[in-house]
Amino acid sequence: MSLPLTLRLNAVDNVVVARQDIAPETPIDGEGIVTRAAIPAGHKIATAAIPVGAPVRKYGQIIGFAAGPIAAGDHVHVHNVELHDFARDYAIGTEAVPTDHVPMEERATFQGYRRSDGRIGTRNYIGVLTSVNCSATVARQIARAFEDGRLLAPYPHVDGVVALTHSTGCGMADSGEGYDNLQRVLWGHARHPNFAGVVMVGLGCEVNQIDFLLDAYGIERGPAFQTMNIQTTGGTRRTVEYGVALVRDMLAEADRSRRETVPASELVVALQCGGSDGYSGITANPALGAAADLLVRHGGTVVLTETPEIYGAEHLLTRRAASHVVGEKLVERIRWWEEYVRRHGGRMDNNPSPGNKRGGLTTILEKSLGAVAKAGTTSLVDVFRYAEPITAKGFVFMDGPGYDPVGTTGQIAGGCQIVCFTTGRGSVSGFKPAPCLKLATNTAMYRRLEEDMDLNCGAILDGTATVEEMGERIFALILETASGRPTRSEAQGFGDSEFVPWQIGAVM
Repeated sequence: MSLPLTLRLNAVDNVVVARQDIAPETPIDGEGIVTRAAIPAGHKIATAAIPVGAPVRKYGQIIGFAAGPIAAGDHVHVHNVELHDFARDYAIGTEAVPTDHVPMEERATFQGYRRSDGRIGTRNYIGVLTSVNCSATVARQIARAFEDGRLLAPYPHVDGVVALTHSTGCGMADSGEGYDNLQRVLWGHARHPNFAGVVMVGLGCEVNQIDFLLDAYGIERGPAFQTMNIQTTGGTRRTVEYGVALVRDMLAEADRSRRETVPASELVVALQCGGSDGYSGITANPALGAAADLLVRHGGTVVLTETPEIYGAEHLLTRRAASHVVGEKLVERIRWWEEYVRRHGGRMDNNPSPGNKRGGLTTILEKSLGAVAKAGTTSLVDVFRYAEPITAKGFVFMDGPGYDPVGTTGQIAGGCQIVCFTTGRGSVSGFKPAPCLKLATNTAMYRRLEEDMDLNCGAILDGTATVEEMGERIFALILETASGRPTRSEAQGFGDSEFVPWQIGAVM
């Protein structure tokens, strides 16, 4: 049986979504309309006349307003839709419900690394971190010494040595939001359970002094955490040699780590999307939401981020807040972003990106409504600042930008051991030390980029799987990945360059 040309997502919507490219003058079954223009796949068609200024509705929600008269059958996109502010009812906590947890004896498990402090890792890396951009080259040279595999060969249970470098650490204020963000990111990665050991490299004269970080977070040097700086050690060559020796000293202990059976409740999973399209909120995002619900029911934690990409849909999350305090924390972050963007002469509707628009997304409201679907349906139990340690179980939100590497860096610093990343246009990336699962929104892109994609959620659009079935597949894939199954991004060698702490403040 052939599938209909369009998808209707809610009975009150005045647009439908094209499953495929549709030619002009094509009748749309069930809608009583004929297309008045060519409609690209993933784009919207008006199912009724929409007067100037009237709301455009998708998912049963407002995604924008008609910038001019829109006729039934018209292509609805950036040329005839605009965005302006409108009232949203936050109704904090009105839709929060207790989680229907799976009985303890029936909960899922995976094979993870139990660290000495009880935290659980899904990978077993040695990390080389930098306090400042000035030590980035030295850190990369330390890691490069292990690339050919000869030094790692005696240690088959170590996944590798990874250098995570960044572009800041000096020319910045030694206090304030930017400094705090960087320190939380470095601290979070220094203690991340996917690292069996960490060497931190500084220059010596930077604002972000390593000793300041250690003092602020109570980190102590020991066999699994060592530090050095180039100026004291005696220059580039000596520092690289010393760094390689420190890593070699950590390898034997790291190689003693073995996977053991641990409950899925130990997982903290980052929910991400990038290169979104008009199908993201229909296939991969709600499927990931179904998987997120399953993990929460099994006692685990899922972390949504990218505050600008929930903007306009935040009321769907405040209504799920487990308490008024949690709801107000999210609203406060929204207000901070409005002021932050205003201060820099920007607009919150600066999103979607050009690629998003080509894929059918018209406004930030439409993108946000699709993005929040990744978070499933359980109650919002807490809201964290960027890169803060995640201390709650269940569905939580972390503040952060919509730029994927920055947002994901914060989630991993907070403790996420796995990243689930939906994409419609085809983002290729990875985020060491956490494995990243790529979930395609449509079959055409999946086939083009099959070597980069882990699962085709386009099966939902094709009518061969339901959202719930795909959610179960994602949940199973999360457990397999946590147990050591390599992801496509790991196989492609991604993850060393996507470490990007969020920079706030003047560069001085």
